Amino acid sequence: MALFSRRNKSDSEDASADRPDSTIEPGEQPVDPAGPSDADTTAPGDVAPADAAPTVNISMSSFRGVGAASPSEPPVAARPSARQPGPAEAPVGSESIPGLRDNALLGIALSELTDPPQNADLLNVARQLLQGHVFLRVKGDARALLAEGKELPLAVASRGDEQLVLAFTGGNALRASVSADGDHDTSAMGQPIMALLRHVLAGPYGGIVLDPASSPARAVLPRPLLERMVEQADPELRIKTALSETRTDETAAAVVAAILAEVPLWIAVNRTEEGGPVGVAESRSATGERYLEVFSHPLELLALGRGDQPLPLKVDQLAKALAGDEGLTGLLIDPAGPWIRLTRDDLAPVIARA
Repeated sequence: MALFSRRNKSDSEDASADRPDSTIEPGEQPVDPAGPSDADTTAPGDVAPADAAPTVNISMSSFRGVGAASPSEPPVAARPSARQPGPAEAPVGSESIPGLRDNALLGIALSELTDPPQNADLLNVARQLLQGHVFLRVKGDARALLAEGKELPLAVASRGDEQLVLAFTGGNALRASVSADGDHDTSAMGQPIMALLRHVLAGPYGGIVLDPASSPARAVLPRPLLERMVEQADPELRIKTALSETRTDETAAAVVAAILAEVPLWIAVNRTEEGGPVGVAESRSATGERYLEVFSHPLELLALGRGDQPLPLKVDQLAKALAGDEGLTGLLIDPAGPWIRLTRDDLAPVIARA
């Protein structure tokens, strides 16, 4: 059963009447949707148009975004990440609410925030929000309200004239919010993140607050950032979901299937030196294996803080690049983590497109 029902815009002025207003101040934690202030980085909404992508030959030159230099070659200019790449596999969240698993990746990203939070760290929170689910706080018994066909009154916080929907990484964060305002007539419900984002953007809300009573491990993500996140995301979040779930023998095949379905993809481009040619980020192992870095969303790149620009990548371009450069061992998908390396054998169906 769908959690949300669509509200007519004409009802927006009275929409707050049936939702509890949290007494927790979300705090001033604005995040610039344009990403880090580095002049070499484009905003998530300002990446080059898709028809500009063929102007970059991705075999032209490369810089090493992650990984060690090959011992058989002189080192090339690397672009160190402001954020260290995370582990390949996502941790398994505990069930602080029986039957509902915590969003461990989002919780970790929030735990890394400082007071005041840094812009790059908030972008890291935003990218980890694009996987899995969150928990919503509902006034009253959510199951009973759904059974009666009633709209769920979501908990919100007020900031000036704005209303921000409260969302939580797990039961502990939600209980902290209940303890802070004392309103125990509440229930929790897990919800896929894209459903929540669409609901927020379809309504009068100014954004969302994550774990509002867990300062400094809380964040405010404003509406402009949420709009860009949704605009550039795969509506089904196929790659992000595959990488955030428990790894199986089918994970690589699921990612390749998403690539073949032409989900949005990006590569990281920059100049290796002043006035030099445009290079594309690749990762090299200590033994010289070369992996082209590919990103499922511009935020995956911007969160690394390297000053690189995201450039859209079509599956046919990727196929030609792999077919034309047999020295490429494969792809490194979302190197900020959770990540996966795909070999040429894994990518055989993609290469066949060439």
